[in-house]
Amino acid sequence: MDSKNIIKSAGIVSGFTSLSRLLGLARDMLMAGIFGTSLIMSAFVVAFTIPNLFRRLFGEGALSSALVPVLVETREKEGDAAAWTLVNRVLSLLAVVLTLIVIATMLIATTVSPENARIVAIIDLLLIMMPYMIFICLAAVSMAILNSFHHFAISSFAPSILNILWIATLLFVVPNIGNSPEEKIRAVAWAVLVAGILQWIVQWPVLRHFGWTPTLPKFGKSETNEKVIRIIRLMGPAAIGMAILQLNVMIDRLLAMWVSKEAPSALYFSERLIYLPLGIFATALGTVLLPTFSKHAAQNDPEKIRQGITDGLRHLLFIMIPAAIGLLVLAHPIVQMIFEWKSFGSTSTWMTAIALQCYAPGLIVFSLAKIFVPAFYAQQDTKTPVKIGAIAVGLNLALNITLILTLPLPVKHAGLAFATVLSSVFNMSCLALILQRRIGKPDWKKVAATAGRSLCAALIMGFAATRAYGLFPMGGKTQQIIAVTGSIVVACTIYLLASILLRATEIREFAKAIRPESSSF
Repeated sequence: MDSKNIIKSAGIVSGFTSLSRLLGLARDMLMAGIFGTSLIMSAFVVAFTIPNLFRRLFGEGALSSALVPVLVETREKEGDAAAWTLVNRVLSLLAVVLTLIVIATMLIATTVSPENARIVAIIDLLLIMMPYMIFICLAAVSMAILNSFHHFAISSFAPSILNILWIATLLFVVPNIGNSPEEKIRAVAWAVLVAGILQWIVQWPVLRHFGWTPTLPKFGKSETNEKVIRIIRLMGPAAIGMAILQLNVMIDRLLAMWVSKEAPSALYFSERLIYLPLGIFATALGTVLLPTFSKHAAQNDPEKIRQGITDGLRHLLFIMIPAAIGLLVLAHPIVQMIFEWKSFGSTSTWMTAIALQCYAPGLIVFSLAKIFVPAFYAQQDTKTPVKIGAIAVGLNLALNITLILTLPLPVKHAGLAFATVLSSVFNMSCLALILQRRIGKPDWKKVAATAGRSLCAALIMGFAATRAYGLFPMGGKTQQIIAVTGSIVVACTIYLLASILLRATEIREFAKAIRPESSSF
């Protein structure tokens, strides 16, 4: 795919991802109002993190990154039939491994009888949500398979199912079940499990449309099994790296729980606001680039990979720089507007806003990693990102401990957020330098020009946004919504006008890509 089609396909993913993120935002607003930053909410955040660790490891993380390049190569050289045989063997093996992990984890959890109320609350919810891991991992791998066929719509819609069912549970089940927060949040945990099943099932018709017929494979000696072994070998380093990364996430959650019972919830809600722009475009673009780069790598065409990296970096910087500045200057009003109601009070708002301000600059580096990592995976190199990631994780842990010990209590949790940003800068910089040595330089002049223009326009935008917010009358929730949305509209308008005056070429490129035309995506 050329740059235009990459943007167009990313737009499809972005559209459905936007739907999922907005539904997720509504879901989090309801969770904030019902559970606030209470102990039970923090326990839910930690318990939900554990199956998601495996989702990133076996689903959209290590396995997908190893599977897609081999699957694309198989289709290019041997045809669709060989590719579907490979898919069935991977899915069958994955289902068996995941089931064994779930059984082992649940057995271990049931043998623990801690006296600590925080741990008891976590285990209670974990026992309900752990089987979710099986279905969400199968769903994530199915998404990767469809993406390798350049079909992005249904796989991008599937995550919305979780949010839809979650919201329905909060609106219609939670108010009518139980008398305690513990009983009510168990209903949410059960909804998560059901949603995982549905996210996998909804992809079956499209998989069958492309030729998938579910069969139990024979694992005798064959060329297909050799490919499965190659995928496992490729997955190995990525899995180690992802495991280290996700272990670091888990440690962050536990360190936050140690800082205060409110800290994990405050970090969770601030992360949700960071994931909104990150998922809408950066994750969408990374999703499209992996199969695209994989095809270029299979054709031994590094020039197209370099061009894809250059265009991807420019397009992300054009969007993410103003998004980061906007979240930085409007952090408190945005958090107050979205989350502050019922159990989510002014203290929760302050804790979440200060963490969001620390996360905001990281939005830029988090998004750029979505460009570099697929370039490595497409070349079937899963080791390099792991080595760099492991060093970054160690740096993050050291920074976490240092900032927790040195910062005052009210902002210790924000130190965890800032440590994540600093370690991500290191990770992204190393990946860029190594990739440059391997395939040659992207057009850094174009990238720097975009960054400079976008930063100038975003600074003007940030000043205008803060001034505009001060002009609106303050008061209840309606006034908050008017003030924040009005400020955002002003900010977007100023950024667009400033970009036009600075002759940003990205505007024309986006306009050209979204021009109505027939498309196969």
